[in-house]
Amino acid sequence: MTSPSVAIVILNFNGKQHLQNFLPSVLGSTYANKRVVVADNASTDESISFVKEHFPSVEILVNNKNEGFAGGYNWALKLVESDYYVLLNSDVEVSNNWIEPIISLMEADASIAACQPKLISYKHRHLLEYAGASGGWIDKLGYPFSRGRIFDVLEEDRHQYDDIQEIFWASGAAMFVKSKVFHAAGGFDDFFFAHQEEIDLCWRMQLMGYRIMGCPQSVVYHVGAGTLPRGGRKVFLNFRNNLLMLSKNLTFKEKITIIPLRFLLDAISAWKGLFHGDKYFFAAISKAHFSVLGIWLRGYKTHSLNRVPICQLKGVYNGSVVYQYFILNKQYFYQIVDKKE
Repeated sequence: MTSPSVAIVILNFNGKQHLQNFLPSVLGSTYANKRVVVADNASTDESISFVKEHFPSVEILVNNKNEGFAGGYNWALKLVESDYYVLLNSDVEVSNNWIEPIISLMEADASIAACQPKLISYKHRHLLEYAGASGGWIDKLGYPFSRGRIFDVLEEDRHQYDDIQEIFWASGAAMFVKSKVFHAAGGFDDFFFAHQEEIDLCWRMQLMGYRIMGCPQSVVYHVGAGTLPRGGRKVFLNFRNNLLMLSKNLTFKEKITIIPLRFLLDAISAWKGLFHGDKYFFAAISKAHFSVLGIWLRGYKTHSLNRVPICQLKGVYNGSVVYQYFILNKQYFYQIVDKKE
């Protein structure tokens, strides 16, 4: 029986060096029924000419504008037919048999919409990696964290999170997703541009009745950016998009209690940054808050399918990770989340 088709789609923006370094490992994947696609987001470097010359088997799609992670993938995946998509960052080195364990898991259960491998730091291979570690979680206030990464603290990989487990979100750095479900869910929210769009998508897919899984038997190595710079556009997008995600996916009862509290906690974080001399961090959060208020006033879309409280979903810590981390000084996933949850 023919194995399902898998399209590994790498979104690229001026990433020639990453493509040069990491495409060979992707092409060396042992899964037979695969294709590798580079979807270029209007790069201005020599990425495309380089790939054409050195990796002729790689398919290339070229966008005429940079639509970010969300819009770029939405554009590209409309042009790619496959049973499964693998959304892979250009700065990821993969192991030879990284595809097989996840496809076997997803094929065995029609309810699984998306899955991620275990992400290890490329530069520090004893550490789990920031962008998703061994599976994405979220707390009841909407703060994302991972099995192996709480805020800026990365755990050593001692195989403590090597069990296959249902999670809340799969990392966009290496996300396997069933193509039919991706399109049925409406894909990513273009408005997010970048940051937290994969969490929003996984939340919506759960509300459609699907499951998200972490499969640590598959391992990849991610360069990433480590911790995000405190300030600037990344901080703005993270805080803005997180609030927009909550406004879309929480129940009405949750919205009227959680969102005002989140504004308060964000403001405390901003003022703390300012008192420590980080005016850019303060400005980014302030800008995010005013942006969200303006977006709501302009009638930003919300989804009507949610009747499920966040704490009834999988991969949710029914408490505050902020309180556990900053007040109780619990820095590791296993200290915060009971194994029974």
